[in-house]
This record gives sequence, C-alpha cells and structure tokens, in this order.
Amino acid sequence: FPCIGREIMLHSTLALSLLLIAVNSNLAMAIKKEKRAPQTLSRGWGDEITWVQTYEEGLYQAKKSNKPLMVIHHLEDCQYCQALKKAFAENEEIQEMAQNNFIMLNLMHETTDKNLSPDGQYVPRIMFVDPSLTVRADITGRYSNRLYTYEPQDMTF
Repeated sequence: FPCIGREIMLHSTLALSLLLIAVNSNLAMAIKKEKRAPQTLSRGWGDEITWVQTYEEGLYQAKKSNKPLMVIHHLEDCQYCQALKKAFAENEEIQEMAQNNFIMLNLMHETTDKNLSPDGQYVPRIMFVDPSLTVRADITGRYSNRLYTYEPQDMTF
C-alpha cells in the first residue's frame, strides 16, 4: 500500500502543478491584455481627441460640460468619408478645437434621433447639438441638397 500512496500523491502534485501553470498562464494573458493600448473610439478621426461612445453619452456630456456635441456620421467604405477623415485628422487646428471645444462623437450607424437626419441619411454628415440639446440647423455646409456635408477643402480656415 505505501506505493499506492506515493502514486496518488504524485498524481495530486502533478494535477496541482498543471492547475497552477494554467492559472499563471491565464493571469499572464490577462496582464498582457491590460498593458495593451486601449481601443480608440476615434476610428481614425483623431487619436488625441476624447470621443464619447454613444449619442446618449454625447448629449449627457454636452449638457454637463456646457460644450456643443459634434456628431460625425460616416462609413468605412465611403471614399468621401475617407477623404474628409484624412483632412480632419491631419489638421492640427481642427484637432485642437475638437478636443478643447466640443464633445466628440463619430458614428457609423444612424441614431434614433430624427433631428440628426433632417435632409436624409447620407454620409459624410457633420451636425452640431448645442448644450441645450438642440440640433443646430443653422450650421450647415455649402450644398443645398445635402446641408450637412463637408469636404476636405472645407477644413481650412
């Protein structure tokens, strides 16, 4: 019987060792994940800008901070959106203004707020909501058929 006891103890030690290795491995993977840079909500529009995740969060932050909310509607596979995004991200003045003077949100889907699509659900579309939570219909681009469309050349002051 003494041999059986040693064998059971050996199996228990081996099982415990494997368990500890598995736990340490999972812990190491969790630590590595924490050290990784956080996913950005910028989607290429400006990594130094603080972005809100949802329209509702943007409205809350706008009211709380007394800053207007800028909502950028875009799609990844839209060439006009890509061109506007590049101009927006590369313009230091716009990046600084966006970070300091606005609550920023970029959306790749429509919101349930119909005030954000008064003349259609096209992209790119940039709209502003003031701190009183009113969509600013008076801030528009230069096209009468797509009021809230902006182009790269519109990014210059």
